[in-house]
Amino acid sequence: MRRSALLTAFLFVAVIGASPAAAQSASSERDATRSRLASILAIAGARSDVNVAFQQSTKNPYNFVGKMTGLTNCDMLEVVWGVGTSGTVSLRAYCHYKGNYINLGRARDPQGLMRRLLYFNDQNFLYWGADGTGDVFTAYSFTLESGFPDDAIVIVNRSLRNTDGFVGQLRPMIDGSTAPAK
Repeated sequence: MRRSALLTAFLFVAVIGASPAAAQSASSERDATRSRLASILAIAGARSDVNVAFQQSTKNPYNFVGKMTGLTNCDMLEVVWGVGTSGTVSLRAYCHYKGNYINLGRARDPQGLMRRLLYFNDQNFLYWGADGTGDVFTAYSFTLESGFPDDAIVIVNRSLRNTDGFVGQLRPMIDGSTAPAK
């Protein structure tokens, strides 16, 4: 019994003693990932097929925010890239439609909207979801286990314009209107 208590105490001290160093290492890795993401977003955002100026968020220093305009169905896409705490980089893009986010609570046909979002998850490169407030977004996530995905981040940014066409397909469920002809 006494050995078990000593072993438990030793393990507790070893884990607690290692935590600050491990936390500092994780923090510096996250900072390095943030710097690398900022560099890639500057390059990707400047492309004519992306045309988004990304800025570091004032709310979360590990997020970068930009606005994509010139779309047919959306007023704009609010694009948010984030560096996670566990070796991930993720994107969420929120469509601004008629001055607001697309929201499940304001949708004319919320069940139809959710069904279509689930269908889009099966058919699309990006996945769709709704956050805790019901605001609809499209998203993508990367794990950094195999290295930093520079080229893939550029490709995902280029693919965001396609979101506008999918929002056109969602319009009957959002407000009963139809997408304008392109």
